[in-house]
Amino acid sequence: MKSHLQEHYSATVRDQLIAELGYTNVMQVPRVSKVVVNIGVKDAVSDNKVINGVKDILTMITGQAAVTTKAKKSIASFKLREGMPIGVMVTLRSDRMYHFLEKLINAILPAVRDFQGVSPKFDGKGNYNLGLKDWMVFPEIDYDTAAGSRGLNITIQTTAKTDAEAYALLKAFGMPFRKKS
Repeated sequence: MKSHLQEHYSATVRDQLIAELGYTNVMQVPRVSKVVVNIGVKDAVSDNKVINGVKDILTMITGQAAVTTKAKKSIASFKLREGMPIGVMVTLRSDRMYHFLEKLINAILPAVRDFQGVSPKFDGKGNYNLGLKDWMVFPEIDYDTAAGSRGLNITIQTTAKTDAEAYALLKAFGMPFRKKS
Protein backbone atom coordinates (compact mmCIF):
# COMPACT_ATOMS: atom_id res chain seq x y z
CA MET A 1 0.00 0.00 0.00
CA LYS A 2 1.39 3.38 -1.00
CA SER A 3 2.06 5.94 1.71
CA HIS A 4 0.89 9.54 1.55
CA LEU A 5 4.49 10.63 1.01
CA GLN A 6 4.87 8.36 -2.01
CA GLU A 7 1.63 9.67 -3.53
CA HIS A 8 2.73 13.24 -2.76
CA TYR A 9 5.99 12.59 -4.64
CA SER A 10 4.16 11.24 -7.70
CA ALA A 11 1.48 13.94 -7.74
CA THR A 12 3.32 17.10 -6.70
CA VAL A 13 7.01 16.86 -5.85
CA ARG A 14 8.17 15.40 -9.17
CA ASP A 15 6.52 18.19 -11.21
CA GLN A 16 7.72 20.81 -8.73
CA LEU A 17 11.34 19.62 -9.03
CA ILE A 18 11.14 19.52 -12.84
CA ALA A 19 10.10 23.18 -12.83
CA GLU A 20 12.49 24.25 -10.06
CA LEU A 21 15.63 22.46 -11.28
CA GLY A 22 14.95 22.66 -15.04
CA TYR A 23 14.91 18.99 -15.96
CA THR A 24 13.85 17.91 -19.43
CA ASN A 25 13.12 14.27 -18.60
CA VAL A 26 11.12 12.75 -15.73
CA MET A 27 13.89 10.19 -15.15
CA GLN A 28 16.33 12.99 -14.22
CA VAL A 29 14.25 13.94 -11.18
CA PRO A 30 15.94 12.80 -7.95
CA ARG A 31 14.16 10.32 -5.71
CA VAL A 32 14.91 8.53 -2.48
CA SER A 33 16.47 5.15 -3.26
CA LYS A 34 16.87 3.71 0.26
CA VAL A 35 16.92 4.52 3.95
CA VAL A 36 19.37 2.78 6.29
CA VAL A 37 18.76 2.80 10.05
CA ASN A 38 21.80 1.82 12.12
CA ILE A 39 22.43 1.41 15.85
CA GLY A 40 25.91 0.81 17.26
CA VAL A 41 25.89 -1.45 20.32
CA LYS A 42 29.19 -1.18 22.17
CA ASP A 43 27.78 -3.22 25.08
CA ALA A 44 27.62 -6.25 22.77
CA VAL A 45 31.38 -6.73 23.15
CA SER A 46 30.89 -7.83 26.76
CA ASP A 47 27.30 -9.19 26.60
CA ASN A 48 25.90 -10.93 23.51
CA LYS A 49 22.29 -10.85 24.79
CA VAL A 50 22.12 -7.04 24.47
CA ILE A 51 22.26 -7.22 20.69
CA ASN A 52 19.08 -9.33 20.50
CA GLY A 53 17.07 -6.77 22.49
CA VAL A 54 18.29 -3.93 20.27
CA LYS A 55 17.54 -6.03 17.19
CA ASP A 56 13.95 -6.60 18.34
CA ILE A 57 13.39 -2.91 19.02
CA LEU A 58 14.84 -1.83 15.65
CA THR A 59 12.55 -4.38 13.99
CA MET A 60 9.56 -2.81 15.80
CA ILE A 61 10.62 0.72 14.80
CA THR A 62 11.11 -0.02 11.09
CA GLY A 63 8.69 -2.88 10.46
CA GLN A 64 11.43 -4.97 8.87
CA ALA A 65 13.78 -7.61 10.30
CA ALA A 66 17.05 -6.15 11.53
CA VAL A 67 20.49 -7.57 10.70
CA THR A 68 23.47 -7.81 13.03
CA THR A 69 26.62 -6.02 11.87
CA LYS A 70 30.00 -7.50 12.75
CA ALA A 71 33.42 -5.99 13.32
CA LYS A 72 35.64 -5.96 10.24
CA LYS A 73 38.90 -5.55 12.16
CA SER A 74 40.25 -6.48 15.57
CA ILE A 75 41.01 -3.53 17.86
CA ALA A 76 42.79 -4.57 21.04
CA SER A 77 42.20 -1.33 22.95
CA PHE A 78 38.41 -1.79 22.55
CA LYS A 79 38.63 -5.52 23.36
CA LEU A 80 37.15 -6.13 19.93
CA ARG A 81 37.89 -9.10 17.72
CA GLU A 82 37.09 -9.51 14.05
CA GLY A 83 33.62 -11.00 13.51
CA MET A 84 32.15 -9.90 16.87
CA PRO A 85 28.66 -8.35 16.72
CA ILE A 86 28.89 -4.56 17.21
CA GLY A 87 25.65 -3.18 15.82
CA VAL A 88 22.26 -3.65 14.20
CA MET A 89 20.95 -2.21 10.94
CA VAL A 90 17.97 -2.22 8.60
CA THR A 91 17.89 -1.18 4.93
CA LEU A 92 14.46 0.06 3.87
CA ARG A 93 13.33 0.33 0.26
CA SER A 94 10.06 0.95 -1.60
CA ASP A 95 6.84 1.16 0.46
CA ARG A 96 8.43 0.56 3.88
CA MET A 97 10.97 3.29 3.16
CA TYR A 98 8.25 5.84 2.38
CA HIS A 99 6.19 4.81 5.42
CA PHE A 100 9.25 5.20 7.67
CA LEU A 101 10.17 8.59 6.14
CA GLU A 102 6.61 9.82 6.57
CA LYS A 103 6.62 8.77 10.23
CA LEU A 104 10.05 10.33 10.77
CA ILE A 105 9.17 13.70 9.20
CA ASN A 106 5.63 14.08 10.57
CA ALA A 107 5.78 12.45 14.01
CA ILE A 108 9.26 11.60 15.26
CA LEU A 109 11.30 14.74 14.54
CA PRO A 110 8.66 17.13 15.95
CA ALA A 111 8.56 14.96 19.12
CA VAL A 112 12.28 15.47 19.79
CA ARG A 113 12.86 17.67 22.82
CA ASP A 114 14.04 21.23 22.03
CA PHE A 115 13.76 20.51 18.30
CA GLN A 116 14.82 23.42 16.12
CA GLY A 117 15.17 21.67 12.78
CA VAL A 118 17.72 19.29 11.29
CA SER A 119 21.05 20.34 9.83
CA PRO A 120 20.99 21.22 6.12
CA LYS A 121 24.40 19.56 5.54
CA PHE A 122 24.70 16.71 3.05
CA ASP A 123 27.64 14.40 2.28
CA GLY A 124 28.58 15.93 -1.09
CA LYS A 125 26.97 13.14 -3.11
CA GLY A 126 23.30 13.88 -2.42
CA ASN A 127 22.89 11.65 0.64
CA TYR A 128 21.69 12.79 4.05
CA ASN A 129 22.70 11.51 7.49
CA LEU A 130 20.66 12.19 10.59
CA GLY A 131 21.48 11.16 14.13
CA LEU A 132 18.94 10.83 16.91
CA LYS A 133 20.30 10.80 20.46
CA ASP A 134 17.41 8.84 21.95
CA TRP A 135 15.27 6.11 20.44
CA MET A 136 12.52 6.71 22.99
CA VAL A 137 10.89 9.26 20.63
CA PHE A 138 9.51 6.35 18.61
CA PRO A 139 6.01 5.40 19.82
CA GLU A 140 6.65 1.66 19.27
CA ILE A 141 9.15 1.53 22.12
CA ASP A 142 7.80 0.76 25.56
CA TYR A 143 9.83 2.64 28.16
CA ASP A 144 9.69 -0.28 30.62
CA THR A 145 10.80 -3.05 28.25
CA ALA A 146 13.59 -1.12 26.48
CA ALA A 147 16.93 -1.64 28.17
CA GLY A 148 18.09 1.96 28.48
CA SER A 149 18.35 4.71 25.96
CA ARG A 150 20.26 4.41 22.69
CA GLY A 151 20.98 6.67 19.77
CA LEU A 152 20.56 5.74 16.15
CA ASN A 153 21.74 6.92 12.75
CA ILE A 154 19.44 7.33 9.76
CA THR A 155 20.95 7.61 6.28
CA ILE A 156 18.71 8.75 3.42
CA GLN A 157 20.26 7.83 0.07
CA THR A 158 18.94 9.72 -2.96
CA THR A 159 19.58 9.52 -6.69
CA ALA A 160 20.43 13.25 -6.73
CA LYS A 161 23.75 14.22 -8.33
CA THR A 162 24.32 17.26 -6.10
CA ASP A 163 23.52 18.32 -2.55
CA ALA A 164 21.29 21.12 -3.84
CA GLU A 165 19.09 18.63 -5.70
CA ALA A 166 18.86 16.38 -2.63
CA TYR A 167 18.05 19.36 -0.42
CA ALA A 168 15.24 20.41 -2.79
CA LEU A 169 13.86 16.84 -2.76
CA LEU A 170 13.85 16.45 1.02
CA LYS A 171 12.56 20.01 1.51
CA ALA A 172 9.64 19.20 -0.83
CA PHE A 173 8.92 16.12 1.32
CA GLY A 174 8.62 18.43 4.34
CA MET A 175 11.93 17.69 6.06
CA PRO A 176 12.22 20.38 8.78
CA PHE A 177 15.62 21.89 7.94
CA ARG A 178 17.15 24.72 9.95
CA LYS A 179 17.92 27.85 8.03
CA LYS A 180 21.24 27.66 6.18
CA SER A 181 23.90 29.84 7.76
